Amino acid sequence: MKPLANPAVRLLAARSLRAHRKAWAAVFAAVAVTSALLGALALAAGSAGLGHARVERYAAAPVVVAGDQEVRWTTKPWGSETQTQTAGLTERVRIPSATVDVVRSVPGVRAAVPDHTFVVREPGAGGSPDRRVYTGRSWDAARLAPYRLTDGREPRGAGEAVIGSGAGARVGDTVAGRKVVGLAEGPAMLYVTAGEARKLAGHPGSVDAVGVLAEPGVPVDTLHARVRAALDRAELKDTASGQPLRALTGDGRGGAEYLAAPPARMELLQLLAAVSGTVVLIAVLVLASLVGQALRQRAAERDLLLSVGATPRQVRAAAGREVTRVAGLAALLGAAAAVPVFLGLWSALRARTGVVPQGLELPSPPWLFAATLVVAAVVVGITRLVVLFAARRPKRAGKGAVRRVIGLVLLLLGVASAGTATVQGGAAAAAAAGAATVTLVAGCAVLGPWIAGAAMKVLDRPFRRLGGAPGRLTAAGASAHSRRLGAALVPVVLVTAFALVQLSAGTTMGRAADRQARAATTADLALSGTTAEQVRKRPGVDAATDVLRSTVVLARTEAGAARLDRLPVLGVDAAGLAGTLDPGVIAGDLTGLGTGTVAVGADMAKSLDVKVGSSVELRLGDGVRKRLRVVAVYERSLALGEFLLPKAELAPHMSDPYPARVLASTAKGEPASPVVPEQVMPPGAELNGIVSAAIVSAIGGLTLLSVLSTLTLIGAGRRGELLLLGQVGASAGQLRRMLGLEAGFLTVAGLVIGVVVAALPLTSFAWSLTGGLPYLPPEQAGLIAGAVVVTVVAGVFLPSRRQRA
Repeated sequence: MKPLANPAVRLLAARSLRAHRKAWAAVFAAVAVTSALLGALALAAGSAGLGHARVERYAAAPVVVAGDQEVRWTTKPWGSETQTQTAGLTERVRIPSATVDVVRSVPGVRAAVPDHTFVVREPGAGGSPDRRVYTGRSWDAARLAPYRLTDGREPRGAGEAVIGSGAGARVGDTVAGRKVVGLAEGPAMLYVTAGEARKLAGHPGSVDAVGVLAEPGVPVDTLHARVRAALDRAELKDTASGQPLRALTGDGRGGAEYLAAPPARMELLQLLAAVSGTVVLIAVLVLASLVGQALRQRAAERDLLLSVGATPRQVRAAAGREVTRVAGLAALLGAAAAVPVFLGLWSALRARTGVVPQGLELPSPPWLFAATLVVAAVVVGITRLVVLFAARRPKRAGKGAVRRVIGLVLLLLGVASAGTATVQGGAAAAAAAGAATVTLVAGCAVLGPWIAGAAMKVLDRPFRRLGGAPGRLTAAGASAHSRRLGAALVPVVLVTAFALVQLSAGTTMGRAADRQARAATTADLALSGTTAEQVRKRPGVDAATDVLRSTVVLARTEAGAARLDRLPVLGVDAAGLAGTLDPGVIAGDLTGLGTGTVAVGADMAKSLDVKVGSSVELRLGDGVRKRLRVVAVYERSLALGEFLLPKAELAPHMSDPYPARVLASTAKGEPASPVVPEQVMPPGAELNGIVSAAIVSAIGGLTLLSVLSTLTLIGAGRRGELLLLGQVGASAGQLRRMLGLEAGFLTVAGLVIGVVVAALPLTSFAWSLTGGLPYLPPEQAGLIAGAVVVTVVAGVFLPSRRQRA
């Protein structure tokens, strides 16, 4: 027999949407919001996947030869297969000067132009901070854009320069000690002679990149193949990590200009992938609850179908067709809404100066928006899959042993994951805490009826004794309908636990980092645009240290997996730390922080199992591998980063080794000004923070919608129950008080259980990374509680008001 061959099944399936439109309205809303959220995430991931660094300085060069701005690590963790990890480098990887001659000899190459970039600072008067900072290049490299002269002539001597029109200078002006002899198209860049550029770049024997100009009629593919073959024959390697040189074409050329853009794009992709997994899991829980409740209210109809000869398979097929009709239209509506949501998020990111790394392009071609239709089909498939489990005939009381075992196993796994987080650090602790939250919430969803029943047993006697007739009605209804009560309780627990974990994790880390930064920064003065050497000449200055900011890459295995972590680090002068920066040393001595050494944060030292005298292998910002001896272990790593390096070790591996700022201590009695505490920020922290905040808000909205929809759906199914209570003598006031008690029970029980579910992984996470307890600002805690209260009250009372009307 075909699934819908029975005439009664076809008839009831066709009319069910009209008869149960209120029940399906909740499912419709949840599917639409889920489709919109996942569609926006898909568009964001697609845009990030297509993202690339903007091509500006090399726009006229079809091929650019540059160093490999990625570091690779291949290892075989114990019990695992060989793994290769990659991480982007944010400092310039330079290439040998011999590359110019090799490329110049390739057939079809019209010119091979070496590019040196450097920074020129216009000093302030009387030792004050620099007035302006310019990026400099050789005038020969200007033709790679090309940037042409608009006035004057090219530079011919060491004291002459051409400046970009964006600087606002004129021919004859003096800029950074050089006479402006010409104006060029383009940004505020300073161009000097080729010899002067090599000298100012400060890395003899190497160049930043080589731009390749082709002979007329030579295709890009042909030129690229010839250049690639010549580089391979010459066996040229970069000057940092010894990797083969890269020949870049198309959008790939931008990576040689804007070094921070490619790593930021990968970090954004990883964030979107992680969040998408969370959204899918929450969507499955929400849809399973709503669809299950909608079908559960039609148990009598299902029994009727079975009594007239329909098979269980036919009933499930009828429910599946019905759900598909509802979900199909809702998913398409959500797919349409995903487009403005995505465009709004991307516009907000571009409007915030400095959030998106300079030069990072995030395109959104028209064909990309078709991804929302694919997402809509996936959401419909998820909803249809939920029917397979929700449309099963409920078992008799006492026959849910398998479900109970599954729920208990999930809870045990959640507790185990939380325990794992306490003995790990960094990303592993965060991952374990996140897994614990998800597993515990899933366990509560499976055990919903039993949890609701247990919570109601605690309140049964107070309700019956203190609540009067409404209290007795509430207790009796809860005892008779524990499955319904569990279905109402689960989304409240879900939204509470999710909101607490997402908000508290960030605020806990932020609060601990701020405290450490304030304690670590003991300086009286903080200056930028100068150096510690200049500051020490000022009267009243006792000590000063340069603070350099860069990144290192750490290769390690964690939880059986190979990892390459790009971490922010500071470079300092050990002799100037006294009175300026106090990392909180707990072992060793920072006076020994010199060339070939490093100080390590306490958590990282524990994770790597190193101590004073041990060695740590790091890849510096340009990929150079260094084995450094540990001279000190400090505790304020949340503020200052996991590694503290001497300036002399870090500076040679930075594109611009100029200090980010100078910290200084003044003599007693000298005037002091408030100093912004020194604190490192993870790469792309602001971009990830804004994207995470927007997505967490959307997920929070989805979970609140699930609370409202579930309660509204349950309320719509209680119409007969409320009418019967009115007919047997319950007054309208008693019914309102009964509903109020139910709303209070759901609110209190949901908040309490949600707090318990969130507290275990949060405490493990906070203890592992900060050594303290989790923290959530009172206003945020009040916002969560207030949103839950308002949503629960609205979900309980609105359906009953419509029914009485």
